[in-house]
Amino acid sequence: MPAVIKSKVIDQYQALYDDFVWHVPTRFNIAEVCSKRWSRDASRIALLCEDESGDALSLTYEELQLEANRLSNALRYLGVQQQECVAIILPQRVETAIAHIACYQMGAVAMPMSILFGPDALEYRLQDSDASVAIVDQAGLANLLTSRERCPALKHIIYVDGEMALCLDWHELLAEASTDFTLVDTLASDPAILIYTSGTTGAPKGALLPHSAVIGNLTGFVASQNWFPQKRDIFWSPADWAWTGGLMDALLPSLYFGQTIVGYTGRFTAEVAFSLMERYAVTNTFLFPTALKMMMKAVPHPRKHYKLKLRAIMSAGEAVGDAVFNWAKSALGVSVNEMFGQTEMNYIVGNSAKKWPARPGSMGRPYPGHRVAVIDDAGREVPAGTIGEVALNRCDRHGTPDPVFFLGYWKNPQATAQKYRGDWCCTGDLALMDGDGYLWYQGRADDMFKAAGYRIGPSEIENCLVKHASVANAAVVPKPDAERGNLVKAFVVLVPGVARNPDADAALKLALQAHVKSQLAPYEYPKEIEFIDALPMTTTGKLQRRLLRDLEQQRALDNP
Repeated sequence: MPAVIKSKVIDQYQALYDDFVWHVPTRFNIAEVCSKRWSRDASRIALLCEDESGDALSLTYEELQLEANRLSNALRYLGVQQQECVAIILPQRVETAIAHIACYQMGAVAMPMSILFGPDALEYRLQDSDASVAIVDQAGLANLLTSRERCPALKHIIYVDGEMALCLDWHELLAEASTDFTLVDTLASDPAILIYTSGTTGAPKGALLPHSAVIGNLTGFVASQNWFPQKRDIFWSPADWAWTGGLMDALLPSLYFGQTIVGYTGRFTAEVAFSLMERYAVTNTFLFPTALKMMMKAVPHPRKHYKLKLRAIMSAGEAVGDAVFNWAKSALGVSVNEMFGQTEMNYIVGNSAKKWPARPGSMGRPYPGHRVAVIDDAGREVPAGTIGEVALNRCDRHGTPDPVFFLGYWKNPQATAQKYRGDWCCTGDLALMDGDGYLWYQGRADDMFKAAGYRIGPSEIENCLVKHASVANAAVVPKPDAERGNLVKAFVVLVPGVARNPDADAALKLALQAHVKSQLAPYEYPKEIEFIDALPMTTTGKLQRRLLRDLEQQRALDNP
């Protein structure tokens, strides 16, 4: 665990946590709070969207609501019923927000999917969800059409980029629809969103979220964004709106507070990120640790090149580590607020640099309204300093039901039941909690491994490697070994410009091993290092260590 760095921040955590009480109305609809209530202000900007070519489009809340009304009427005409799934296969563009609001206000279930999904991934989700309508743009159309004939429930495809055979034209469809629509009176507990988890073990599971999940997210969002919103706050994140990170941590909470969110359709680079933040005067952002590492390596001194107005950075998905944390604080003038959560129960742990001291490398503390513990296999809380599984209780500290929870896995009650140990919903992530309530991430339960009898957590070694000037990113996995059980193996991506030849590679590997030996325990240094061009990532920017682990296991079988 890194040493605690003293901070001048007055620790207000305990009072905020103890005093917080949930107020969840019985009847509640996401569209009402994220669009309709702001639509009376004709000048309030909801979205500023830009694509890779530089074409830009803005949408006011009034326009968002009118277009959503048109789409709700069109979907109703096409036969979409309450609690029926509508697939939304779109990137960060105005039509994505319109589609979500339209689904919520008519009581349908929005099912966002990434434009990067291939035909098999689309087919599985469309079949499993029985979605009757899919909304798509040019980026996802070809794969969707390939899957369509094997998805009998899919009756209609709405294409947002113009006329296309076998598809309904978005613009024609909406032009013929009325701008008047009466919002359906939904319960807070009614289903609203279906997001399929990445499926690290087994087939992807559809996590069904209620309207109230937006409320459950708010304490974490407000805290991690340093008490959002403030005057002239503008939000941007590269996180795909098709996933929890982009939808629940960026798009919907920004709209909930009636603020402006920037959308960008194009490839992420450090230069693009800094340019967007400068051009749109972005104050608040969510950046994955991978993105922050890229930005740190590509532009070490950003304030020399860009005029930035950043006041808050949230990060999640992997451990940030003190290398990135310290860079952001010195180079950007912002303390990164790490956050932890899952699709099933999002935004439950994190930091808030303006309200309580951040500890570099820590996931933070349970956000107000969430009772979080580290538990053992029997569902018992473990003592401080002991590694266990992070879990969330069904109720807050006052015994009030926590609104952040998912309703269950779509058509999979067995998997839903297995997610719980009594009243604890288990995350599958390992951590330890210190005496002050800060959690320290130790990795996924299936990422931990033993080498020569020692328990190895990959994130600490990866963080150490990234501190080396030649390393852009790194992933650590076990390499099967007959004598030790496993060896520590590191896959390393080098920064551009590092000399590459057999002698240089050999020397650099020795240097990296010595670097880790000097910083960590002797048994943690990587016995083997392999340089690769890029690490395998999910579409949400999370490292897929499992693929590298499987690669090493297959190599061991092929070369016994």
